Amino acid sequence: MTYEELVEVIRKLGVERYRADQILDWLYKKHVFVFEEMTNISKQHRQLLKENFSVPLPQIITKRVSSLDSTTKYLYQLEDGNTIESVLLFHEGYATACISTQVGCPVKCAFCATGQSGFVRNLSAAEIVSQVLAIEADSKQTVRNIVYMGMGEPLLNYENVLKSIRILIHERTKNLGVRRITISTVGIPDKILQLAGEGLDLNLAISLHAASDEKRDKIIPMNKKYSIEEILHAARLYQEKSDRRVTIEYILIKEFNDFDEDARRLARLLSGMKVFVNLIPINPVVTGLEKPTQWKINRFKELLIDHGIEAEVRYEKGADIEAACGQLRIRNLH
Repeated sequence: MTYEELVEVIRKLGVERYRADQILDWLYKKHVFVFEEMTNISKQHRQLLKENFSVPLPQIITKRVSSLDSTTKYLYQLEDGNTIESVLLFHEGYATACISTQVGCPVKCAFCATGQSGFVRNLSAAEIVSQVLAIEADSKQTVRNIVYMGMGEPLLNYENVLKSIRILIHERTKNLGVRRITISTVGIPDKILQLAGEGLDLNLAISLHAASDEKRDKIIPMNKKYSIEEILHAARLYQEKSDRRVTIEYILIKEFNDFDEDARRLARLLSGMKVFVNLIPINPVVTGLEKPTQWKINRFKELLIDHGIEAEVRYEKGADIEAACGQLRIRNLH
């Protein structure tokens, strides 16, 4: 629930408004999810809460911790038996939660393990938020950044994603700065424009992965519906409204989109935009798609920089634990 929803509901039950603050403090700060243990609330009110509310955290089926960088991958089971994945990533001085927004994904990008398992349903706002709480409760880490980059396309579950963000940024819950939240999308122009009107300065990351519609059509079926030109037009308008730098995600695939001309074409597409390009050597979860040579990766980055585009190579974390989205879920389904 949002803070306002919780206040409204408990007041109808005859519980004082300030109890909402106490309840949320137990949930979000102390990670206590059993009403009987909320000791600064009267026994009568604890019983009332128990009778009217539940705190359904996802259950851990599998947990893997990388010996390389401590990246932690969770496979969770939801109340209806469906499974989703979340990842805890460690950086210098802070931790990031990579969370899912759908069970499976309808976009079916050719290089993505999640798309291979098909689409089941959207997650509720509660199921999205509960991933963060479950990660913190298990890891004893405080999540400072959240990326909506797990399973699913966030903008195809727009209302629940936005509600979850409004919950997480409220001062009585996680109190996250909105600029610590990133939404990663394959690019749905009308939803990007809708997001621009929300008054939230969220970080926007666009999974472009190709510099021509001809190539993007082959790896992202949705590109046949929304062209690169339409997506980047929406991104420019988002940038104008939010004044935020847009991140462009570009998975490098050997002898497909790693040629010099691809780099030059990408630079031309992004000219005049305030962007940062994340170059991601492909995690080869699909047969036939391979990682380019290190020389090719470095050259692609250098060409972008030479053309005035900020770029960096982002190497995957948790490579030894199958941390890419969807890998654990597919293994479990089989």
